[in-house]
Amino acid sequence: MVRVMVVDDHPMWRDGVARDLAEAGYEVVAAVGEGRQAIRVAGAVRPEVVVLDLQLPDLSGAEVAQGLSGLESPPRVLVLSASAEQDDVLAAVKAGASGYLVKSASREEFLDAVRRTAEGDAVFTPGLAGLVLGEYRRLAAQPAQEEDGPRLTERETEVLRLVAKGLSYRQIADRLVLSHRTVQNHVQNTLNKLQLHNRVELVRYAIERGLDED
Repeated sequence: MVRVMVVDDHPMWRDGVARDLAEAGYEVVAAVGEGRQAIRVAGAVRPEVVVLDLQLPDLSGAEVAQGLSGLESPPRVLVLSASAEQDDVLAAVKAGASGYLVKSASREEFLDAVRRTAEGDAVFTPGLAGLVLGEYRRLAAQPAQEEDGPRLTERETEVLRLVAKGLSYRQIADRLVLSHRTVQNHVQNTLNKLQLHNRVELVRYAIERGLDED
């Protein structure tokens, strides 16, 4: 059972999200309304996924995501926000959010996004993924210092190339005729070798090296 924490300052919305998660079989370990409280509680209850609103009374969602990423056992962060503004999306992703969903999403879309986030996918509302990848391409076009970097195996590079193209772990497994678990292991090994923290950083690494291109 996946452990999930909900962070939203609107009690009715927060309770509704927590109820939907519980009914779908998730273990809701906490539901809080402030940013500092969220970071403190997450350190104690260790959720695997945090569903995070951006508009909080004390900290911004980006500040909370950054604080969560610094925990001993950092959770994956799925932003659930009313805003689809470019600045909000990019700030959240750069702070460590794994995905970004707008609150107009359906219950089914939301629950699917939580499931995929727990599995390690980068999940975005349609249209926002292109925005994030476009920003990474822009950053990649800027002059960068050359680095040799660690050596990846041929299979790890193959998986990384498909991750950069936006395929989910299940799609990669089907494409390469591997188990879902094997794909996850390849991604985790690659993250460890490159000293990266999540799939979003991995996508940026791949794009910087042109691995998303045919």
